[in-house]
Amino acid sequence: MDCFAIAMPEIAPQAPGVRRLASIPEISQLGAPAHLALGVFDGVHLGHQAVIGRAVASAREGGGLAGVLTFDPNPLRVLAPEKAPARLLASLDHKAEILGPLGVDFLVALPFDRERARDEAHDFIRELVTSGCATLVSGEDWRFGRDRRGGRGLLQRMAGEMGFTFHAIPPVMMDGERISSTRIRQAVRDANLDAAERMLGRRYTVQGRVIRGRELGRKLGFPTANLEPGEEQYPADGVWAVRAKVRGEWHRGVANLGTRPTVGGEGRQLEVHLLDFSGDLYGEVIEVDWVRRLRGEKRFNNLEELAAAIEVDRAAAAVCLDTVKEA
Repeated sequence: MDCFAIAMPEIAPQAPGVRRLASIPEISQLGAPAHLALGVFDGVHLGHQAVIGRAVASAREGGGLAGVLTFDPNPLRVLAPEKAPARLLASLDHKAEILGPLGVDFLVALPFDRERARDEAHDFIRELVTSGCATLVSGEDWRFGRDRRGGRGLLQRMAGEMGFTFHAIPPVMMDGERISSTRIRQAVRDANLDAAERMLGRRYTVQGRVIRGRELGRKLGFPTANLEPGEEQYPADGVWAVRAKVRGEWHRGVANLGTRPTVGGEGRQLEVHLLDFSGDLYGEVIEVDWVRRLRGEKRFNNLEELAAAIEVDRAAAAVCLDTVKEA
């Protein structure tokens, strides 16, 4: 199954409505007070949304622009690679798209490296405030700055000294446990997409750009968009009923995630066959919504058996997708 292939690097240049900044001084060029949520925000789950929502509310109440400041890459990948998550819940570009509907006006994605890690926490906050930040919001246990010396206490003290407003937001709980990106990644790996959706406050999706593949799917009569594993977390291998967003519209589809043993595939790959779309997708960015896992991946004796199984999977996906609500 491969007519199209999707690789994950460098997708949409920027989400409509969310201005992208790459440095703190650029905040002063916005022309309005900034109300800023601080954190990594992988996945922008309900806990993150509580922090971001407070910044958005402050902007609406006091006037100005609501923003999110994060780091790229995740600081753990620089400081403690062995502890860093292998996969993300959303790439930086995908994160920007998620932030738009939440009322965020701009996203500051600070490049993170060893030099940035040496910044003293108080200098970091001072730079934010002198660049026009009227409000800073973080999780109540967020740590930052050199040796993670910065936290709630420092922010509260500097707010009193410098005159900005600071809000510390408690964690959001679900089923007696704190919602976290780690919990959500595990739920996705376990194919427990219902739990992931509850913690995210939306359906879990991944994005990618369509590139040329081997076109085996076309030869079998089922052209597909093949996604090579990128940085975003994929669920359990198998055949999935999916929805794919193409050029702003959702289409029904069936996807195979795995190593494609019947055709001698190398490495894990996601292939999406769209049920109600035809046309050239090369170069397009699509978003895949995992609706339901239909079965595990299987090795077939020959291509004829594979084609027959794909036809069954296609029909099963159509029935499944006809019974679910729009995301």
